[in-house]
Amino acid sequence: MTRPIGSAGRIGRSAVALTAAAAAWAVTATGLAAAPAAAAPAAATTLKPGDSCTVADLGTRHPYIKTTEVTPTITHFKGWFVTEGTTGTQTVSTSTQTTIAVSVGVNGGAEGKFGIDALTAVGVTLGLNVKVDFTSTSTESSALTWNFAQPGYYGAYKGTKKVTGTYGSLNCNRVQQGDGSWALKWIQGPGNGNFTTYTTLEEGVVRCQDKVPASSIMAKAQLLLDCGAPTAKAVHPAGAVAPTAQQEKDRAAQGQAVAGDTSAVRPAATGRNALAALDCGSAAYKLAVPGTPLSWGAPLLASDGVRLRPSSIFSAHLDNWRLCNVTENNGVIEASLWNWGNGGCAAIPGQYASTEQAVLMTVPCAEDDLQRFYIYRDVPGSSKIGVQNKYTGYMIGHDRYADGEFLRQYSGGRQDGTATYGLVQV
Repeated sequence: MTRPIGSAGRIGRSAVALTAAAAAWAVTATGLAAAPAAAAPAAATTLKPGDSCTVADLGTRHPYIKTTEVTPTITHFKGWFVTEGTTGTQTVSTSTQTTIAVSVGVNGGAEGKFGIDALTAVGVTLGLNVKVDFTSTSTESSALTWNFAQPGYYGAYKGTKKVTGTYGSLNCNRVQQGDGSWALKWIQGPGNGNFTTYTTLEEGVVRCQDKVPASSIMAKAQLLLDCGAPTAKAVHPAGAVAPTAQQEKDRAAQGQAVAGDTSAVRPAATGRNALAALDCGSAAYKLAVPGTPLSWGAPLLASDGVRLRPSSIFSAHLDNWRLCNVTENNGVIEASLWNWGNGGCAAIPGQYASTEQAVLMTVPCAEDDLQRFYIYRDVPGSSKIGVQNKYTGYMIGHDRYADGEFLRQYSGGRQDGTATYGLVQV
């Protein structure tokens, strides 16, 4: 049964053409990022659209669960006869019936912190202990050891609750109240997708004559036992039983589903090499770390990335940015970021679009969603903003405050407020 919980928007999909040097450097720069340490997920967010947020949240995003569906599923199964004289403890090697892989989003795999937060939120929403570590039931052992106390026809099984559904994204932005005042609220941001996960595997045996709860994992195993089939009633030697027609049918359906499933493949990007005719505003801005001398500085070399740099008379306008092709929807600005110093546009390299902590670069300007950014703003009178890449949905931030530190993308943003910047006109 599907349970609706909310709604959300969608991230556009496109790609960018990079020079060979830039691409080669991006490999090195991405490799410089420390891999996130494996740890237990933090408490899932219970945020919902309209809740209050703070300035420190401008550079973050959080998932919220829109719909969920829980389906008892058999992952491993074997029909097994126990005859007189063969009762007792036996080990049954079950066959894989269904494989369930944990996935979040269009690429079918991990999406960094945001993906883990989404799965954690699923568990909180349903009150279930679900997998958040991007594993698969195919990696689980299929052997089952059981004490068979009575002769009979058994189904030895392992199963789980398959949990699927959809999620949306929440971003912090200014919202005008009914009385004309402004406040920071969580709004439905761009980005939504599907998730699949599962609960801890359950194992056991079931017979045709057993009374089991409806819609339980055991009931699914009993259905697979195909109690009305001749196999179930035949006299048979002790041990494994050939698959029934129902089992063969289910396995064939599973194989077709896997062969035809393209949900785990990110759509191929199509870049455009032609320069875009940008419509840029006359004002130039610094994207500054609030209250400090450091701001976004574009590189002189195409193979370098955008870094935190001090602003001075020697900055050669590399710290000056213009907003181009600006649109606004529901209070959120969308723009390309053109650098006055090197004439390039800020972008995430296409081949690292789904990579946590990929480095922000500048490339020749083009009509490309990897070069488009959403800007979330504080209330009027404040210059503080958060920046999100349109294509990836990741927030732009930095790992530490230091001269020369790269600007990177983070799937959930920087939760300590270091992804909040100042859009300061110069």
